[in-house]
Order: sequence, then structure tokens, then C-alpha cells
Amino acid sequence: MRWSLVGVLALSTWAGDWSRFRGPNGSGVAPDKGLPVAMSPTENLVWRTELPPGYSSPVVTGDRLYVTSREKDTLFTFALDRKTGRILWRRESAQGKPLKKGFPWALSAPTPVSDGSNVYVAFDEFGLVSYGTDGEERWRLQLAPFNTPYGFASSPVVAGNKLLFVVDQDTDSYLLAVDKDTGKQLWKAPRPAHTHSFPSPIVYQPRKGPAQVIVSGSFQVTSYSLETGEKVWWLQGLAWQAKSLPVIGRVNNEDVLFVHSWMAGLAELGIRQNFGPFAEILKESDKDGDGKLSREETPDPELRKYWFLFDLDKDNYVTSYDWDLHIARSKAQNGLWAVRLDGKGDISKTHVLWRYEKSLPNIPSPVLYQDVLYLLKEGGILTALEPSTGKVLKQERAGGTLGEIYASPVAADGKLFLLNKEGKLVVVRSGADWEVLKVNELEEESWSTPAIADGRIYVRTMKAVYCFAQAP
Repeated sequence: MRWSLVGVLALSTWAGDWSRFRGPNGSGVAPDKGLPVAMSPTENLVWRTELPPGYSSPVVTGDRLYVTSREKDTLFTFALDRKTGRILWRRESAQGKPLKKGFPWALSAPTPVSDGSNVYVAFDEFGLVSYGTDGEERWRLQLAPFNTPYGFASSPVVAGNKLLFVVDQDTDSYLLAVDKDTGKQLWKAPRPAHTHSFPSPIVYQPRKGPAQVIVSGSFQVTSYSLETGEKVWWLQGLAWQAKSLPVIGRVNNEDVLFVHSWMAGLAELGIRQNFGPFAEILKESDKDGDGKLSREETPDPELRKYWFLFDLDKDNYVTSYDWDLHIARSKAQNGLWAVRLDGKGDISKTHVLWRYEKSLPNIPSPVLYQDVLYLLKEGGILTALEPSTGKVLKQERAGGTLGEIYASPVAADGKLFLLNKEGKLVVVRSGADWEVLKVNELEEESWSTPAIADGRIYVRTMKAVYCFAQAP
């Protein structure tokens, strides 16, 4: 039994770049060698550049590092010199709207993407904007207002001449492809079954046939034609809110997608799940006979508490559309799926190799590296799985109790790099019997996934961007 990534990342750039969120095709894997184990403000530090706070991750391409930030109500895109950390330019992208209480990441979460020359950024305030290497604006595309309770975290992706962007919101969700040089729409694929979710697209190039765009979302993961936006296949039964990116590998001569999906169940939120069809609810609770439910008419106090999850179009009423999605949420399943990629149409009953249901993360994406598939659960539980079977190879806490984790694990040089919110950067020797090598303390809050390029690790905190490399 052998697997590899060879051939499935044909539309990505491996040559020293980490040009999108989680690097080549969102895999979180780089070919770099000689990466440091010890990293701190005094160990193996190449440079540190202070920036305003932000939640996006750094991307590295050419001689540049790009990252976005928010300062009060102003949104910025920064270009830094890759070797020295010097700020080359800073551009104000939009005037930010006031943040919703409790959701500090809104407006500055999506990670930029570069095609090697230009950079493309997304902000919840308006949509997409592109800058040249000199910082001059090339184009912008107004997409707002959006209907999402938390703000966006999906990052744009470049594939050939296209810029891809997922807008999963509580009404009228879609996958958009625009010309990366002009910003003009090439196609727009509706995603009517999806409510607010946060994953970015990945690209799959079969050995035969046209390229596909794969997007995880609420209730299902879907593949679209890269050329036209038409649906190719879909897998149903996932959780009702998606956050992590799928990854692609090759198992026993087959291309396989590993897709993870987890969200707290309605029972965990204290919401009843055994409500009947909407017509029955109306008979019991529709006091004014208008064919919809107001918040006051809603029969369950916990449902009223989480009203924003039910009144999806924000018209202050629950309709049959809203209720049908509530029923779908009650049936959704958490899990990690291994799925063959040679299907068409609904592959839910035909192409699943295995499903794993325990110790699942909320946000961190899986990483497939050197014959092992890894999951990092909040709190620091690291699980190593056999890619062909889903068998657990090892499961322990990595580096003690790591608390909240928003960054996804990344891998290179026989190591995994895990970053938690408190700024602990854990280095793990990879393998079925993985071992913690070092717990580094940056002592600065971080929500961002590290980038790896040219033997360097770039870490973004709420105060600065760090560049680490092994000292000669």
C-alpha cells in the first residue's frame, strides 16, 4: 500500500512559494529541508516586523510576503520584502464597518493569494481587490453586502487565469470565478443548499478529464468544473457548518479526498431536534395565521436564543425554507471522510472508503504527510491515521494542553508545526509514532497558519510577522 501527492497538485506552484492559504493547493505541505526546531525572539530569528492586528495568514511568492491587517475601522494590505521583512508598501482597501461584538476576526480573516506577480485580497466589507507588485490597484469587485453572522474566512484561490472565491452565506450562496487580470465574472455557480461556512476551494486535476474545483460546505462537499462551474459530483451527510479545507492524496493507485467536517450539534446547544414538519409547527404556534413564525411565536426558548441560526434571511420570521434547513441541521453528521475522486453525481453511497468520527477538530484542517494523515483537535490532541483505512496509529496530546487552536498544522522537513492561540509553536517529528521535539513560546496571540518557503517559517501574530530559519 502506497500513497503520494504526485500528479494531483498539477495546478499549484511548488518552487519556493507558499502563495495561498495553507500553501500548495491548500495541502499544508512544503518540500523544504533544514527547518529550525527552536524558534523564539532570540533563537533562529531572521527578522520580525511589527504590523497592526490581523487574522489572515501570510503568503510568500517571488520576493514578497503579503498579509492583511485591520487597524480600528481601516483595512490594509501589506507587502513585505521576503528576505528582510521591510515593508515595501501598505494599501488601504476599504473603510471597515463596526465589528459585531464577539466576532473580532470579521473583515480581516481571508488570506491573500498571489499568482507570482499580483496579489488578490478579500474583505467582508466589499469583496475582492487586486494589486500589482508595485501596490497599484488593478481592479476591485464589489460583492457586499453579505448575509453571514460571523464574517468571512474563506480565502480566494488562483487557478490558471481564474480567481476563485466562495461566498457561503445564509441565503444565496455561490462559488464565483473571475478573470484574474480584469476582475470580470467568468461564471457563478449557485450553492442553494449551503448556509454560512468558511472553507476555501482546492483544485483537482484528474489524470484524464478537465480540472475540478472542490469546496466543502454545510451538509456536503461538492466538485465543480473549473472551466464552466457545473457540478461534477457531491457527497452528502456532512456537518451543518464547515471550516477546514479538504486535502488530496493517492491511495492504492486511486486519487482520494480527505474531507473533515465538525460542528456542535443542536443538542449540545440545548436546542430540541424532534420538532415536526413546518406545517405542524404552524398549527401549534402560528398565532396570527400569517404562515410564518415570529420570534415570540417560536415554541422553544433555546431556539429563540439562537434566533440568528434560524432566521436565515434576517426578515424577523422563520419560514418553511428556514425550517427545512433546521431539520437538515438536526440530521447532519460530524466526521472525517476518505472519498474516491473518480465519481459523477451523488457519490454518497458509492465512493466513501472510510469514515472516522472521534477526536475531531472544529477549525484546524487535516494534513497528509509522509504516509500519515494528521488531525489536530483543540486542546492539542494530535491523531495520526493510516490513510488507506482510517486506523488510528497514535493519539496523544502534543506539547501539553494547547487550549484554543485556529491555525492548521503544516508540514515539511520530516516535521509538523502546530501553533495555538497563545503563541505556542510546537514542533513534532512526523510519523506513525510522532514525537514532540520542542514547544516554543512566542508569547503573542495568533490565529494564523504559518507559511513555509525557502527553508524559512513565517509566523504571523497579532503584533508582528516573524521569519525563522536554521542558523548556519
